Formats: sequence, C-alpha cells, structure tokens
Amino acid sequence: MKITSVEARDLSEAWFLCLRQVLTDGYEYTIERGSYTGQKRKELDMITVHIKNPGNRPLIPDVPPGVPAPSTMEYIDNYLPYLMTAHRAEGEQYTYGQYLEAQIAKVIKMYRDTGFNTNQAFMTVGNPETLDLEDPPCLRSIDTRIRYGKLHFVIYFRSWDLWAGFPSNLAAIQMLKEYMAAEIGVEDGEIIAMSKGMHIYDYAWDIAKTAAGMNGA
Repeated sequence: MKITSVEARDLSEAWFLCLRQVLTDGYEYTIERGSYTGQKRKELDMITVHIKNPGNRPLIPDVPPGVPAPSTMEYIDNYLPYLMTAHRAEGEQYTYGQYLEAQIAKVIKMYRDTGFNTNQAFMTVGNPETLDLEDPPCLRSIDTRIRYGKLHFVIYFRSWDLWAGFPSNLAAIQMLKEYMAAEIGVEDGEIIAMSKGMHIYDYAWDIAKTAAGMNGA
C-alpha cells in the first residue's frame, strides 16, 4: 500500500494537486463490483489531504478554458440539504443528512455545554445495513476538533470520485463547518480528508489531464 500525502492552500488547489497524483500514481484496474462495473478507473491506495484554508473563495475549482466545471455553487446550494437534513427524495436509498442531521445538533450542543477539550465529537454516516445497498455511502465519518480557537474537520471517504464528487463534497462540507463554527462561537479551521479509494473513472481521464495541465503526460 502506497500512502500519498497532499498539502494544499485551499479546496481548489487540493483538487488540482489530487488530479495530478491520481493520474500519475493511480492503480489502474477494471471495476468488478460497485458503480461503473466493467469500466476502468485509476485509484490511489490511500491519501491524506491537508487543506489549510478551505474557506477561501471560490469553493469550487476555477478550471481552464474548454474544461467543463466539475461543480457550480448553484449545485452546492441544492446539495447542502442532502448533507445536512434528513429529507430524502423519492427513489433515494439514503442521504448523508439522514445520518448527520441529529448529530450536527448534538456536536454543537456538546461543545457549547461542556467545552472544547474532548475527542468525542465524532459524526458517523451509515450503519451495518448499508453494506447491503447497491451503492453504500461514500462519506463515512466527519470527526471534529476545536483547537487554537478554530473548528477543524477530519473526514473519511471509503470511495471518492475525484472528478465528479470531490469538488461538490468538500464545498458543501466546508459550508457545514462554517455553520457549525458560527453556532459554537469559534473560528473556521482546517480540513484533513482521507480516503482509501480516491479515483478517476476512465471516461474522465483525458479531460482531467487537460484540467491538471498534463496534456503532454
């Protein structure tokens, strides 16, 4: 197993640096179970992404001309209820919010009522039954820490689509962090994101190279 470590200034830089890492070092294989079965993807064994100023705007990448934007702020605004509330639309097997909504309130209350020096303010996504789903949740946990007067998130994705998921996921999670920090009464802090399944599907390899400035690679 190869462990990759990325340090980035903000969400946009993190995305571009991760594109380069996956395209350069990703393990190429054919998917045997899960989304896009039968297609190929490049995937890192394990990655840790340390984002020091995730609140820098814009929250979504500013891609080169000719490259389709991986997300938009309009999409993020519509995605936020999926992350933060228990509402589930018809046909959806689950939402992150159905697991997180009550925990968000409890974590805020925990910090307000008992102070900041705790390791128990951990939010989890899913339960044992999600293993039976055709596509179990990709985001599995959001751990929190208040240190140096700021709220920091440590998050884990079991599988993470770098092209179609990462920009929207992290922009929405950053907005959640800003909301929680304001409710607790602390400043917004850093994000450390981990995954043993950060990948790019073969349909996006060429456009990802263009976005990352790797056309000659």
